[in-house]
Amino acid sequence: MLIRKSLAIFLLCSLQSLLTLAQQQPQTYCNPVNLDYGYTPIPNFATQGKHRATADPVIVNYKGDYYLFSTNQWGYWWSPDLNDWTFVSKSFLRPEHKVYDDLCAPSVWIQGDTMLVFGSTYSRNFPIWMSTNPKGNDWKEAVHDFDIGGWDPAHFLDDDGKLYMYNGSSNVYPLYGVELNRKTFQPIGTRKELLLLNPDRFGWQRFGEYLDNTFLDPFMEGAWMTKHNGKYYLQYGAPATEFSGYADGVAIGKTPLGPFEHQSLPFSYKPGGFARGAGHGATFQDNWKNYWHVSTVVLSTKNNFERRIGIWPAGFDKNDVMYMDAAFGDYPHYLPNKATDHLKSGFTGWMLLNYNKPVSVSSTLGNYSANNAVDENIRTYWSASSDQKGEWIQSDLGNLSTVNAVQINYADQDAAFLGKQQGTYHQYKLWYSADGKSWKILTDKSSNKKDVPHDYIELEKPVKARFIKLENIHMPTGKFAISGLRVFGNSNLSKPAPVKDFIILRTEKDKRSAWIRWQMSDDAYAYNIYLGTDPDKLYNCIMVHNANEYWFKGMDKEKTYYYSIEAINESGVSERTKVQAVN
Repeated sequence: MLIRKSLAIFLLCSLQSLLTLAQQQPQTYCNPVNLDYGYTPIPNFATQGKHRATADPVIVNYKGDYYLFSTNQWGYWWSPDLNDWTFVSKSFLRPEHKVYDDLCAPSVWIQGDTMLVFGSTYSRNFPIWMSTNPKGNDWKEAVHDFDIGGWDPAHFLDDDGKLYMYNGSSNVYPLYGVELNRKTFQPIGTRKELLLLNPDRFGWQRFGEYLDNTFLDPFMEGAWMTKHNGKYYLQYGAPATEFSGYADGVAIGKTPLGPFEHQSLPFSYKPGGFARGAGHGATFQDNWKNYWHVSTVVLSTKNNFERRIGIWPAGFDKNDVMYMDAAFGDYPHYLPNKATDHLKSGFTGWMLLNYNKPVSVSSTLGNYSANNAVDENIRTYWSASSDQKGEWIQSDLGNLSTVNAVQINYADQDAAFLGKQQGTYHQYKLWYSADGKSWKILTDKSSNKKDVPHDYIELEKPVKARFIKLENIHMPTGKFAISGLRVFGNSNLSKPAPVKDFIILRTEKDKRSAWIRWQMSDDAYAYNIYLGTDPDKLYNCIMVHNANEYWFKGMDKEKTYYYSIEAINESGVSERTKVQAVN
């Protein structure tokens, strides 16, 4: 009897330990963030096809929950964990505002127990809104007409109680700052010019997809302020929202209104990979005081302003250098559940298993070919010839692999909507197979009632599979179209060998630019190039697929740079090469 009782106690304790471990195990997420994005409300922005679009995001932590606001969504989202987002429908326009921009590039800040919201305007006397119950959609006007206005505004409440507003969006004019009365919100004095771009020195600020500055001066926009260790970090978006190099730079000052000095490299930067661009965003802290940065992801396929949202781990190092971790930034990462050092990557180690692997489909519309769904380019997509139930796409992983997660990125082909839609949803079945003949259900969402344009499925238990098949049940609008069917896990083969013959060429003619070359690896599908202005601070990362060169034009011409590279395949990552200095 005593033995049985001891065994029961042992089993109970073991079960409790397993439950505790499961509760401690963090969930994962994958960029772009899976939100029910609204469609562009502006007809002349949709002449090449109606499409989802938002940008200029802000996340604030309010009473332990996270609130996300962005451009033209006719509402906002809230989440308890940065993973499960609930949309709250709310127009921030008054009846007399006859415009498309409901809430463009909004400013959101917390003042005491109150959340305040203000949208971009210079001319229509937009109010400042306030709420102590945003989850319940309970809002009223704090100021009926905020007369001085501001485009791409951001408000910052200093720890001495003083309130400041920053604004600006131009390729001619600077960012501005002004102190406001925190009770009346009237300006104290006049706006002060704070910061201009300097692309002649800082190469990453040059206009163009390849930073070639062909005909336009770069844009500076999207101010945000963060205070850390007594220093003020003025963040800004540049050089233009339609390019992969769209980034957030940072300038540091000793007072809220400067003077400010540019950091040489952007801190939020992601020019390569699937979800490209990391500009015009906001920095916030989670419930464990970890820093994160939310920013704009670039599509620019049907219109320059076709965009999405990404969330990235960020922080300050021991020398107060501000950074954001974009390495594998669109692969599965752990969500926060404790205080964490973001210099130690939150990447799960689950590799992409189907880059440019064979694809089979039920049908194809025009030139929207099947392999567009596995080319790691969010701007290209495969489209079936219809939206009918039973259309499908099948991806061959090449060999039997361990599958941990799948991300389904829908594309907009022949969408019929303008503006925010309610009650729309996707339905599908996801299958897996070891041989392409015998199939089992991986995920069944045939009864789903959520709008999931970038659905991410983390499996409770990994499965062994060679083939993944996505079967359409229902589309919210348009054809069944996929920009990325992305399968993550491990191929159970060898990791790639370290990269050989890594060379960086920089000339005196233009020290902002470098030609980077290396020897192609037979066992790698991509490479991560790490760089920085200090050998132990290689915080910027550029992922390059299936190539052995990269033209980087983003350097500060006055600084020495340091580079390293690693190879990537379906089983993992090679050792990085020795850090090289380039003068």
